[in-house]
Amino acid sequence: MEYTKLGNTGLDVSRICLGAMSFGDPVNWVHKWALEEDESRPIIKKALDLGINFFDTANVYSIGRSEEILGAALKDYGKRDELVLATKVHQKMFDGPNGAGLSRKHIMSQIDQSLARLQTDYVDLYIIHRWDYGTPIEETMEALHDLVKAGKVRHIGASAMHAFQFQQANQVAEKNGWTKFVSMQNHLNLIYREEEREMIPYCESENIALTPYSPLASGRLARSQQETSKRLITDNVARSKYDQTADKDQLIIDRVGELAEKYQVSRVEVSLSWLFSKPTLAAPVVGATKLSHVETAVKAVDLKLSIEDIQYLEEPYVPHKIVGFFYIKSIIFFPAVSSKIIEVDTLP
Repeated sequence: MEYTKLGNTGLDVSRICLGAMSFGDPVNWVHKWALEEDESRPIIKKALDLGINFFDTANVYSIGRSEEILGAALKDYGKRDELVLATKVHQKMFDGPNGAGLSRKHIMSQIDQSLARLQTDYVDLYIIHRWDYGTPIEETMEALHDLVKAGKVRHIGASAMHAFQFQQANQVAEKNGWTKFVSMQNHLNLIYREEEREMIPYCESENIALTPYSPLASGRLARSQQETSKRLITDNVARSKYDQTADKDQLIIDRVGELAEKYQVSRVEVSLSWLFSKPTLAAPVVGATKLSHVETAVKAVDLKLSIEDIQYLEEPYVPHKIVGFFYIKSIIFFPAVSSKIIEVDTLP
């Protein structure tokens, strides 16, 4: 395993981050492909054995169950001082007032609940899951800064927002002497590259680490057109992101297959290797529902694509509709806390 600094920090992270959205409750949560604890623990153990020290989850994943599973496994199998543990805050955790968002009240309440579920005194990276249009950014940034000063959080990051918003947040922090964001967990893969327009150049200029989610486009870049999976069939959120451009994206997916055959590697290795070529890329967040998923992802660290390979993969790309973030008024309501599901994953 290779390790790198997380942006402009001194924190050492593995080049693969294991995402824990696939660990949780397949019955009462929106993702029916999620794994229960007995199926999740061997995957977490395998990741540790292969040198992965970077783990990402969120309070909203299975409404806390993902944090519980990950926290218990890392306590049993890992060494806390070597691990880099990330979780998130913003999404709706319960019905009623103050159940979501980035208010001081919600942030302060949710960090304590996350720490209890994770069985740890601190998280290394606390990420705001989305932008909160209903809370002043000054309130959010001061609350996050106070968590750092209280020792509950080591660094802060953000996920899925406009580049101008991310820049505004860091400017507010700098102006007031508060903690700034050190990472951006954005939507980035070979068939969705809209972040290259503004977000990635900004992160490169400030040496902010990229930890992209959906690096394999929810499995689309990992298999041929003839193959399928439970997630491909049941993940309606992912389908809303990719189905509309499936025909145009297929040419890129086919080229991934060509290079995989050329180098006698998997499609996963080719797709992740392309990501490693991006400036300030620290580690893609890779989900896993099988031991082989972790093993294959780790192999990608050793594959180095040529400039010609990268150009060949990128050449067919066409502009896509912006997906991956939404207004606070359109937060997804999950079955565990509400009977109404509103799947809104694009800006109006």
